[in-house]
Amino acid sequence: MSDYLDAHLVVDRGTFRLDVELRIAAGEVVALLGPNGAGKTTALRALAGLTGLTDGHIALDGKDLDRPERRVWVPPERRSVGVVFQEYLLFPHLTALDNVAFGPRRHGRDRRTARAEATAWLGRVGLGDFARRKPRQLSGGQAQRVALARALAVQPALLLLDEPLAALDAGTRADTRAELQRHLAGHPGATLLVTHDPLDALVLADRLVIVEDGGVVQEGDAAEITARPRTEYVARLVGLNLYRGRADGHAIDVGGIVLTAADALQGDAFVAFAPSAVALHASRPDGSPRNTWPATIAGMQRHGDNLRIQLDGALRAAADVTPAAAAHLELTPGREVWAAVKATETRAYPA
Repeated sequence: MSDYLDAHLVVDRGTFRLDVELRIAAGEVVALLGPNGAGKTTALRALAGLTGLTDGHIALDGKDLDRPERRVWVPPERRSVGVVFQEYLLFPHLTALDNVAFGPRRHGRDRRTARAEATAWLGRVGLGDFARRKPRQLSGGQAQRVALARALAVQPALLLLDEPLAALDAGTRADTRAELQRHLAGHPGATLLVTHDPLDALVLADRLVIVEDGGVVQEGDAAEITARPRTEYVARLVGLNLYRGRADGHAIDVGGIVLTAADALQGDAFVAFAPSAVALHASRPDGSPRNTWPATIAGMQRHGDNLRIQLDGALRAAADVTPAAAAHLELTPGREVWAAVKATETRAYPA
């Protein structure tokens, strides 16, 4: 696939610098993930034309939208960009129909044509019967779909979604996510989804770009990212324990504790294992586990049907245990235990 969006976003804001390269093909959905303050919103605002670049470029379908070195800058209203903001920002005094018709009207359609197009879009998002309702009369999920229809009604070359599901409750979120996936699959242009929710990214996006402190730290499809996280943030995102160390064959020294992995490497390496792979014992276990270490229970919380145990000590880790196992081991904060992970469940890969 050729790049439909070709962007190198460099934005200086005080002491913070965003320096991110983004390339998205036509029909592709890319998720931009990162912690608060990583630069996700700055990137979205730059693409929308709400924040100018300090350096770099934004080219969409071969046309420059922002290129400071050539003094090229296209204002937001002249960019073929549709935006769904986190708060949706529907016009409160307009009906759902007129909210969606607003874009086509701005693009030169007469009132009758714009409203006909808006009616068609409301039908596509399943809200044909809600055309005369104003935003205050819509549920969160309905408002989100009106905002999506409004963004798509101008047939944008680039669709920007800023945390589009964040305002929804858990039940509505799952249904709306499935609806959104269907609509994005039919969008012929490029789509950028800005989110901090890994589930939204994994379900909706073809590819993930992870940003921290203004720069890209990892990029790839869901399988690659979840299998080989490269920072602590990414590891937390995908639910893995991650350590960096020095490998010599199957042994990896991670700050004084040597872990044995199924993979043989030499040099700088990452080691990862799932919390579900960690077994806890009241005393040092005998037998097959190659990786054992003493630990102290630092915290406990519900995690699905299990308990997520935070372990402190020479090797900080998360472990998932059943409530029955926690009761049997009398796990409470401050209790000392032994942790064990089988080498076959420990992955190592080059750092």
